Amino acid sequence: MNIPLVNLKAQYLTMASEIDAAIRRVVESTIFVLGPETRSFEEEFASYCEVEHAVCVSNGTDALRLSLIALGVETGSEVITVPDTFYATGEAIASVGATPVFVDVDPATKTMDPAALEDAITAKTRVLLPVHLYGHPADMNPILEIAHRHDLPVLEDAAQAHGARYRGKRVGGLGKMAIFSFYPSKNLGAYGEAGCVTTNDAELAQQVRLLRDCGRSSKYLHVQRGFNHRMDEIQAAILRDKLPHLDQWNRYRRRHVALYQRLLADLPEIQLLRTSNDCESVHHVMVIELDNRDQIHGKLEALGIGTGIHYALPLHLQPAFRYLGYSEGEFPVTEASCRRVLSLPLYPELTKQQIAFVTGQLRTLLTA
Repeated sequence: MNIPLVNLKAQYLTMASEIDAAIRRVVESTIFVLGPETRSFEEEFASYCEVEHAVCVSNGTDALRLSLIALGVETGSEVITVPDTFYATGEAIASVGATPVFVDVDPATKTMDPAALEDAITAKTRVLLPVHLYGHPADMNPILEIAHRHDLPVLEDAAQAHGARYRGKRVGGLGKMAIFSFYPSKNLGAYGEAGCVTTNDAELAQQVRLLRDCGRSSKYLHVQRGFNHRMDEIQAAILRDKLPHLDQWNRYRRRHVALYQRLLADLPEIQLLRTSNDCESVHHVMVIELDNRDQIHGKLEALGIGTGIHYALPLHLQPAFRYLGYSEGEFPVTEASCRRVLSLPLYPELTKQQIAFVTGQLRTLLTA
């Protein structure tokens, strides 16, 4: 049985007529950039995230970059985030001339450890950037309390957390700003690159609108320096048609993860990630931890079972960030996680039979 880590074709087949019609709608309109589809999706996604404003941009990395600029981050600034995340989180900070400053993660949730945060704040700190990793919200209340004491804005990296809730509230409106990625494999994925910034601050939203579109307030009037970071209309049209399905897809993900956990619960070799009681995760990936990760990873792949490693090398040990001066051993929770995590197949269209096959093969490998 061949089971991919992610199956985008399976989702397309469930709504092919809707997707094809959305693309045709844009092509027939001949409006391809910043048109009615983008404006409508921004309104609809803002409503979904329970915020006032959503601003679509070219991808999640650019959403981070433009948000940091809008928040006043510049050369010489510091932004505190975590090393257990995708490279783009740190890349965006460095791209605006700022320095990424890392704090370790909580061993249970793999998100920013609030207990480590305050000691990392300096006079140069401009933004706190927690990551809702794997679709699980960071512990935002203590992070927000620390931010308030130091008069610092919080920027949520919600690239993997579309629809997740923290204490009943959607991510995307918990901090001053938030970013989302609509990369195709995300819970809400486009058919190419796409991203979004959400906020309840009208001035920040307008600043991102200017920054994404060459700094212009009208067709040939550029009021500030900006960039070409617009999201195209075809992506907006596809996302509009997919958004009404998102909550159901997330429910399927939670159901699949619950089955995985039930079938793997008695294996002492595996450590399962748990969802905090005050959070509703959307399970972007199904992650387990085990000591012989690389060996099991290779054997599952040989059996036709797609697996992933999110992430194999933490940011502070990436060659691109060597100049920051971090060394191995500084963030032990993150480093241990990066040695042990393995992602199993997970997507809404996955079947019980496929999950049973994956867990059965995993059990055989671990008990042989």
